[in-house]
Amino acid sequence: MRIRSQQARVELATAVQRHMLPTLPQHLPGLEIAARYRPRGAGLDIGGDWYDAFPVPNGAVALEIGDAQGHDVDAAAFMGQVRGAMRAIAAHEPNPGTVLARTNQLRVEMDAPRFASCTMLHIDPPTAQVTGASAGHVPLLCAHENGSHDIRRLPGGPVLGILPDADYPQETFTLDKDTALVMVTDGVVEAPDLTLDAGLEHTGTLAAQALHDGLSLEEIADRVLDDAIAMNLPDDLAVLVVRRT
Repeated sequence: MRIRSQQARVELATAVQRHMLPTLPQHLPGLEIAARYRPRGAGLDIGGDWYDAFPVPNGAVALEIGDAQGHDVDAAAFMGQVRGAMRAIAAHEPNPGTVLARTNQLRVEMDAPRFASCTMLHIDPPTAQVTGASAGHVPLLCAHENGSHDIRRLPGGPVLGILPDADYPQETFTLDKDTALVMVTDGVVEAPDLTLDAGLEHTGTLAAQALHDGLSLEEIADRVLDDAIAMNLPDDLAVLVVRRT
């Protein structure tokens, strides 16, 4: 009976995780994207990391990556609530900073027992303008075809679900054709023996070299994820890579 109970819990955890993570759109005008996810461990260690990509009414494409607190079914369920709320708000609000602010206020008013970090971008393919904001999430990585990379620290505010009436400033920059944006959760770039800055430099160098070598976005996402797995980083791992076509 204990074995059957444990099997049922594992099946529940797996089903929750499978249905919470989105299927990326097969075609986004002017953009190419790739994503990867791996939970911290097997069974109930399914975690709260997520990614998402979808078109919004003003013609832009919204991209998200985030990390809900915890490594269990409750974390996955909370992650799904945050991701769903952001999608619903983004359908009526063109500014990522406002989407984060309204999502934060919703979670605070619902007295959610957990919090989540998140980065949200809106990319306008015709103009290559990217507008982004962060809710306590790790910086973006900009990998270039010449093998170099930059770390872009977006403005923003605190993690979602903690402080009422929080403000989330945003900024706009241009996505060049020779550049891929690499969005990750902290498990990819941070560990007890790896500082965030060192992890960002390592992953940025890895992604830029892969782009310089002519790898596809799918292969770049695989390389970033496989490298994090090889370092045995003790957290969930999510990667989202995007570039102009």
